[in-house]
Amino acid sequence: MSENIIQIGASRSEPPARRQGRPDWLRIRLTTPPEYHKVKKLVKRLKLNTVCEDARCPNIYECWGEHGTATFMILGDICTRRCGFCSVTSGRPNAGVDEDEPAHVAEAVSVMGLKHAVITSVDRDDLPDGGARHFANVIEAIHQANPGTAVEVLTPDFRGVDEAADILLGARPEVFSHNMETVPRMYRKARPGSRYERSLGLLGEAARRRDAGEYEGRVKTGIMVGIGETTEEVYTTLDDIRGAGVEVMTLGQYLQPTPKHLPVDRWVTPDEFAEYKRYAMEIGFLHCESGPLVRSSYHAHEHVPTPTEPLAAAQ
Repeated sequence: MSENIIQIGASRSEPPARRQGRPDWLRIRLTTPPEYHKVKKLVKRLKLNTVCEDARCPNIYECWGEHGTATFMILGDICTRRCGFCSVTSGRPNAGVDEDEPAHVAEAVSVMGLKHAVITSVDRDDLPDGGARHFANVIEAIHQANPGTAVEVLTPDFRGVDEAADILLGARPEVFSHNMETVPRMYRKARPGSRYERSLGLLGEAARRRDAGEYEGRVKTGIMVGIGETTEEVYTTLDDIRGAGVEVMTLGQYLQPTPKHLPVDRWVTPDEFAEYKRYAMEIGFLHCESGPLVRSSYHAHEHVPTPTEPLAAAQ
C-alpha cells in the first residue's frame, strides 16, 4: 500500500501559488490499498466508465479502497453540454447506445457485492429521450441480477422531455437524484445548457409521484458552493429545493478541475458547511451531507434505505 498526503483538486498545470493557497481542511491522506486496484481492474475489464475517474472525484481512494463502492457513468464518456465546472469531455458522441452496458454494470455490481449502486450519465441531448430508456434498462438489469441491491440514479434533466420521468420512475430506482448544482444566478455561467426551473421541476415531479403513491423511493439533489454564489442565495436555494419535496440534500466545495474551468471564488469553511446542514435539517430535509469534500454520491449507502428497509429507517 502506498500512502501520501495530497491536496485535493490540485491540477499539475496550476501555478504553485494556487495549490499552496488551498486550506488545510482540503488535504486528505491518500491510500491505495489492494481493494482500490481490484475495483480499477474490474472497471477496465468490463469497459465501464465511472464518474469517480472522469469527474476527478476527491473521494475515489476512500470509496474504491475502503468501501468498495463506485458511481458508474453510463451512455458513454462524451457529454453534449459544456458546463463550466465539469471535467467530463464535451462534444458530439461518436456512438449510439451500448446495448451490453446494462448487463456489464449489473455484473460489476454483483462482483463488487454492492448493496447500494449509484448510476449516473453524461448528458445525451442527441438521443430522443435523453437516454432515459437506457437508464431504465440498467436499473432493471441490476435489480434482476442483484435482488438485494438498492439503485440510486443521478440523472440529467433530459431537456424536459415529458416521458423521461415516466420511464425512469417506472423502473423503480430506490433513489431518484438530479443535481441542481448551483444557485439560479450562476446557471448561465456554470450550466449554460440547463435551466434552474427545469431542474427544480424534474425533482418536484418525482416528489409529486412519491406523495401520490406512484413512486416509492427517495428524491435527492446536491449543490456545490464556492463558485460565486452568496450565502443568502444558498439558503434561498435550499428553501426552493425543500419546497419542491426533495428529501436528501448534499453540499460540497467546488474545486476547479483544470485552469480552463471556472475558478474557485472562495473556500467555504467547515463551520459554514455545518450551518448549512443545520438549516437544511431545520426546514425538513430527512438527511443532509454537508462538508468540503462531500459529493453527490458520497456515503450514499449510509443514508438511504435498502429495498428491505422502511423509508423511515434512514431518518
